[in-house]
Amino acid sequence: MFRRAFWFTTGAAAGVWATTKVHRKLRRLQPDSLAAQAADKAVETGHRLRRFALDVRTGMADREEQLHEALGLTAPGDVRELPASRTRAVLDTPHPTTRATGPSGIAGPTGNEDH
Repeated sequence: MFRRAFWFTTGAAAGVWATTKVHRKLRRLQPDSLAAQAADKAVETGHRLRRFALDVRTGMADREEQLHEALGLTAPGDVRELPASRTRAVLDTPHPTTRATGPSGIAGPTGNEDH
């Protein structure tokens, strides 16, 4: 008698558990629920992208500061300009022309006009 009651109760509990699981799964697969899940995922992805963008900006600012220090561009008062010797050195250096041009303006690697 106790065995039958035990197995009946166990079967009923298993049936209720399985039915509850199935109903939850079916509710999650309804179109309204799927749309809400997709919206939640989109919002979560947006937050992740925003955090990534902030991390990238912070990294860029740190790297820019490192480069300014390495190039000697940091000055008291945070004025960012090249020292006078470096700015004029690039502009004053003449760049030699390596190609000769003929009457038509086109020359080959040897300086002779290409025909």
